[in-house]
Formats: sequence, C-alpha cells, structure tokens
Amino acid sequence: MQIKSAEFVVSNSDVSKCPNTMIPEYAFIGRSNVGKSSLINMLTSRKSLAKTSGKPGKTQLINHFLINKNWHLVDLPGYGYARVSKKDKKYFQKFITDYFEQRRQLISAFVLIDCRHAPQPVDTEFMEYLGEREIPFSIIFTKADKLKPNALERNIEHYKKTLLEGAWFAFPNYFISSATNNTGKEEIANYIGDINTNLKD
Repeated sequence: MQIKSAEFVVSNSDVSKCPNTMIPEYAFIGRSNVGKSSLINMLTSRKSLAKTSGKPGKTQLINHFLINKNWHLVDLPGYGYARVSKKDKKYFQKFITDYFEQRRQLISAFVLIDCRHAPQPVDTEFMEYLGEREIPFSIIFTKADKLKPNALERNIEHYKKTLLEGAWFAFPNYFISSATNNTGKEEIANYIGDINTNLKD
C-alpha cells in the first residue's frame, strides 16, 4: 500500500470525542522516547506530521490522522518514564485504557519497542494487558539502524524467549524498523493495506 495522503484530524484526551465514524483505526503506542513520532513520519513520508522531540512524554493526547482518506492512524501517548507528574501520568494511563477498551473502530495496535534494550517489564506488561483483552497487536522493533544485524537478531530472540516463557503461546507478529533508512516502511504499510482490503470483502 502506498500512502498518498495524510492529514491531521483531531487531538483530545476524551475517547468520546474521537471521530464519530466507522473508519478503521490502527493505534501506535510505546514507551516514551521509543521513536514513535519518527516512525509515523517515516510511514507517511511527512517530515513533521507527528511532533518529534528528544524529551520523553511529548505526545500527551490521542492524535488522529486520516490516511488515504480511508483509515485512521492513531498516535497515542507513550507509557513508562515520561517526565510528567504522577497525577498526569495516572490520567494519561486512564484515557489510554479507555481508548483500547471503548474504541470499536480499532482494528489493531502496534506496540513499539526499542530494539537496543532487553525486555522491559513496562512493555511486556502492556502487551499482556492487550492479550488479556484480546486486542490484536503487532510489535515494531524501532531504531534497527543502531545495531549490527547479529546483535539485532540476538535481542529479538531474547524478546521471543522472554515472552514465550511467560503466558504467551506464540510470539506476536512483528516488524523491524528504522526511521533513519526507511526499514520496515513498506512491510508495515502493506500489512495495514492487506487488512483494510480484507475488511471490505
């Protein structure tokens, strides 16, 4: 699938105010500073569709973008070590879970993982949350350009082993990406395009 158009629709912190349409949605979420905004800009071939920042916690709202006039890309706040107050962090977590539990338009989530790091409890716990609620998701390992191929493979295998030793029967679908050199761009876009095509059948 080629992304030909991408336009901002709305930002808010109230799920009830999200677009009142049945356009399919794909939500992108990950630990703060995982490279989510850079990935979104890479996928859409836009330099600043999503705001990028070196400061964790930049995204603090539910952001809807209309892609190719027929599906929504949803940029969700990062979880984890964002430098916001405990009160704000609790509030962010609440509307994130509200989104996943109430949004009927959600087709699938993409959980972004920094490929350089060992499995983090905050990531595995969030994926368990999605699994327990039977919310479809894929993993996107970001910043692949920061590792040599062998190191990248070892880290992903470590992730597989960690999840399969837990409550998982199979490792989730996953992609390898780099916003620096467009790795994974075509694969992720085609995956979404194939799902949208099947939704029409």
